[in-house]
Amino acid sequence: MREVMTKNMARNIFYGGSLFFILIFIGLTAHSHRYIVNVSTDKEGLTESVAAGKHVWEKHACVNCHSILGEGAYYAPEVGNVMARWGVLEDPEAAYDVLKGWMDAMPTGIEGRRQMPNFNLTDEEYRNLADFLLWTNRINTQDWPPNDAG
Repeated sequence: MREVMTKNMARNIFYGGSLFFILIFIGLTAHSHRYIVNVSTDKEGLTESVAAGKHVWEKHACVNCHSILGEGAYYAPEVGNVMARWGVLEDPEAAYDVLKGWMDAMPTGIEGRRQMPNFNLTDEEYRNLADFLLWTNRINTQDWPPNDAG
């Protein structure tokens, strides 16, 4: 003879299963938080200049065209690892020089061509933005996004 599931049995399965998956969710959330805070972020390198560079990034809405660490628009190149691609990861002065030269060399006013706007940044803003991009490049992203070309 076949046993029929009672309301109490169904309720116990529902509550038990719900509790099980809630505990898994809480455990994974705690693990992710610990990893982000303690492993992947370069807290020591987070300076006033890096924060000011992030402000420049946000003020000029760079994310509207560029992606950073895979987030943002894909109209222009990924910049989360741009300093490594340019080969200036270990030299902040070279990073500043290359970033400033690259942004200043962007053509404007050419019809039908994607182009970088000229934001008329000061030398300090260029330096802060370079520091922000250097710091971003040091985040342990486990090779995400998969972007080798720029």
